[in-house]
Formats: sequence, structure tokens, C-alpha cells
Amino acid sequence: MASPATKQDPYRWLLNGDVEKNTTWRFGAPPNYEGVNKLFEEGRTKIWPPGSLEEEVQNLVKNWELENINKVKPEDYKIMDPSKVTFSLNGRKPITLEEKRKLGGGYNAALQTSLPAEYRLYDPKHETAETSNKLFTTTFPRGFALEIVQVYSGPPLIVYKFRHWAYMEGPYKGHAPTGELVELYGIGIFELDENKKIVKVEQFYDPAQLLGPLVKGPKMDDSAEEGKELSSCPMLKNLG
Repeated sequence: MASPATKQDPYRWLLNGDVEKNTTWRFGAPPNYEGVNKLFEEGRTKIWPPGSLEEEVQNLVKNWELENINKVKPEDYKIMDPSKVTFSLNGRKPITLEEKRKLGGGYNAALQTSLPAEYRLYDPKHETAETSNKLFTTTFPRGFALEIVQVYSGPPLIVYKFRHWAYMEGPYKGHAPTGELVELYGIGIFELDENKKIVKVEQFYDPAQLLGPLVKGPKMDDSAEEGKELSSCPMLKNLG
């Protein structure tokens, strides 16, 4: 969830001008990435030259994440071709946009697991797009930043290595915040068609890199966790 964007976003062209003036947003308004942009600029390990392939891929991934998490209507998609695009996580069978929507989209699709229920640190079966957004914006009140650390090949088959990071400054499912840096590294693959639309997405990463550090803190009582959730004000935050 987010407050309306108030100025030009330096990395997400979809938010600038009138490109999205008729878009229906999942959380009611265009996402505001000012906080996570600050985290990105303070914590990135690479500064790519303007106009370089690496910068172009990095911005493409940021715009794809914006679209992937925040849009609900296929006709509003501009980075992906909704009639063709498929998604695959860690070598699983590719799924369509509609199948992804049925999983709950966003983090539910990104954190699919075959672990027995008792070992799951995040269970997609018990979450929705709304509950998962609230969960992670509470846990990461400054956002979940993204950078591209290497590009192996350019379009039409883009292969890249990414780094996500955040600081656990809010509770996670009853576990107290640790304030520690949480990092997730992975490999992404985009296949583009002749119209430069994404028609295939593959991602490879270990969800335990993200979820494991979130349960290191001691368990909190319910009143303490509720207070932390209210103070984080997830309505004003975003991830990506």
C-alpha cells in the first residue's frame, strides 16, 4: 500500500507523466517509492553509467516489479504482454498471469514452497495480496530495495543477477524486529517479444535467505506486536 506519488520517479518511467492515468491500482493509488529509492541510493553496491545495458535492465526490473505487485487489470499492463507472459520460480512449471492471480499474486507467487506446513516461515495458502503487502511493509518499513549486480546477456533474452535488501525494523509474525540487514540474491531471466514486451519470466533464488533472518528475534506478546504494526504505518510504504 502507498500514498500517491508526488514527483517524478528517477527509475520507474511508468509513474511519470500520463502513462498510467487510467490505471486501476491494487491498493487504490499509484505506489510511492520515495522511501525505497532513498534506501536504494544509500545501500547499492553498483552505480551503473547512464544509458548502459546494466542501468536499462535495472530500471526494467524495477518497472516490472511495480507492475507485477500493483496492477490488477490485464489491460493496464505495459511491461508485460498479459496474453502471453508466463512465470516460473526455481524451475517449477511455468504459470500464466491468471494462474498467478489465483495464487494471490505478488509475494504469494514469489514464495511458493513444497515444505510441509509446520516448517513454513511464510505460507501462501494463508495469505492474500493485501495481507502479504501489510506483513512485509510492516517488517520492512523503509522498503525492500533492488539493484542489479550483473547482466549476463541483453535483450531479447535478458539474464541478470539481482540483490534485494532491507532492514528488519518491524515485527514478523510475532517475532521482534532485529534491526539487521536482510539480503536476498538471485538470478532472473526475461524473454522479450518483437514489441519489447516481457513474455517469459524465470527467477531462481532461495526464499530462506529472506525468511530465515525474520524469525531470529524473540517472540513478542500480542500487544507489543500490534503497537509496532500501527507505528510502521504500512499505508505509506512500498517495496521494490
